[in-house]
Amino acid sequence: MINEQIRDKEVRVIGSDGEQLGIMSAREAQKLADDEGLDLVKISPKANPPVCKIVDYGKYRYEQARREKEAKKKQHVVEVKEIRMSPNIDANDMNTKVNAAKKFISKGDKVKVTLRFRGREMAHMQSSKHILDDFAEALADVAVVEKAPKIEGRSMSLVLTEKKS
Repeated sequence: MINEQIRDKEVRVIGSDGEQLGIMSAREAQKLADDEGLDLVKISPKANPPVCKIVDYGKYRYEQARREKEAKKKQHVVEVKEIRMSPNIDANDMNTKVNAAKKFISKGDKVKVTLRFRGREMAHMQSSKHILDDFAEALADVAVVEKAPKIEGRSMSLVLTEKKS
C-alpha cells in the first residue's frame, strides 16, 4: 500500500534517510512524505503499529524486483532425471548408466531408475528386481533410495536421491 491507500490510525514512520521518526497518524506521515516529494509506503503491515517508510516508490519497487531476481538466481530447482533400462541389460551398459546417475546426483538432482518390460519379459518381473537393487547398491556411496522399487504397469522403478552426510 502507498500514500492514500494507507488507512491505519497510527503508523510507525521511518524517514527517507533510514532514521526512526516515531509513531504518528497516517495523515501526518503522508504530509511529511509530500513535503519531501516522496511516497509513504507500508513496509510491514502485520506489525503493531504498521511500519511505513518514506521512499521513492518507483525506486523501491525496482530494488525489490532486483532482490527477488538475485534470490532466484541462487536457488537450485531439484529435477528428477530418468534412466531407463531393460531387464536383459549387460554389465558394461549398467556401469555406463550408473556413471550417468552419479553425475546427475552430484549436481543435486534426483534419479528415477526405470526397468521397462516388453512382451515375454512381463512374466519375469519379480526375478528382475535384483537389477534395480544392484543399481542402488552401486550408488550406495553417493545416493540413498528415496522410493523403493515398485511395479507400475509395464515398468518397475525406484527413486534415488543425494546422500546427506
